[in-house]
Amino acid sequence: MVCIAAFIILAIVGVFVAFISIFKPKVGKQYLKTLKKSWGCVGKRVTLQKCETGFGDDVKNTILSKLIIRHPKWVKPVSAAIEVISILVVVITVWSLVEGVKAGLALYSLGTCNVKHAESCSLGSEVCSIDNNTEATNPIEYIGLWFSDWGEIFGAIPDKFRDWNTENFDVVGIEIKNDGKPTAIDFFDPGCIVCKNSFQAQLNSGFFENYSVKLVAFPIQDNDGNFKFTNSDLIVRYIYAVNEREQNTTTDSIAFKIIKRIYTEKDSEKRAWLDVFNDFYNNEEARDELKKWLKEFGLDDKAISEISERITADSISEIIEKNNNIVTNNIHAKGIPTMIYDNKKHTGRYEAK
Repeated sequence: MVCIAAFIILAIVGVFVAFISIFKPKVGKQYLKTLKKSWGCVGKRVTLQKCETGFGDDVKNTILSKLIIRHPKWVKPVSAAIEVISILVVVITVWSLVEGVKAGLALYSLGTCNVKHAESCSLGSEVCSIDNNTEATNPIEYIGLWFSDWGEIFGAIPDKFRDWNTENFDVVGIEIKNDGKPTAIDFFDPGCIVCKNSFQAQLNSGFFENYSVKLVAFPIQDNDGNFKFTNSDLIVRYIYAVNEREQNTTTDSIAFKIIKRIYTEKDSEKRAWLDVFNDFYNNEEARDELKKWLKEFGLDDKAISEISERITADSISEIIEKNNNIVTNNIHAKGIPTMIYDNKKHTGRYEAK
């Protein structure tokens, strides 16, 4: 183990030696000679052969040579400590490599290097993550969750090679129809700031004119059923209740106007409506505000009352549950927004071509 640990350390130190050797070539030559000897020993160890070079012993002897003269009684415990440290270096290195491979595969297949918390991966797309809040309470659970991550990763790899045809996903959403244009599906959460930025980019680039879009409102929940954003579920229910009643498939629909106002407009105090619903309104205040919007958008008191009663209907809950199942189990989305268009799945903020 000592020679393997020494090789790992030498490989890391090589970055600095390469710089130093620019000014002192002798250092570089000596380093390469030592590294070559180390690699010869490692090659023998890996193939289960005896390390003829004695490189591991050379390393230990170099460390212990001065100690044996001054403190001979310390030689055995220090020698044992060197072995333990060598094992730790090797184990940590192997673990780091495995975790690196895992993160790379997750980034390739799921769009995030962190399976449980997509937002924490700086290498992936900017998203509002659909977090898995399951935390291990003991080593056995940790091992189980670790292997479940691998299961999700390998389960999602085939998605990279599939044809993402929008017709294969029977989702319910707010339709913006443009005859003759390709179809796009856009999953969003009304409380998600990345969805807000994505929606604004879509508006500015003409996305809703270039595609027939199905906007699928999706309130992000954790495993315990808690919503990521305070009033998302209420807003989603109002959107679907209005959409059921109106059946308007243009950007003049009330459902679309609600989404657009939340994502693009501000209240009288110059606060973005998304922030107001997320940070300032409780459920009752959010409900009252949405009723005001419906009246402003042209509905009478009777229609508003019917819609407010309709939001708790089983049909609305079934729509949300159905879409939730498609997002998590069919599309394997780890974050929102997620879009399907041009036969591809796109995760994160929409980027105009």
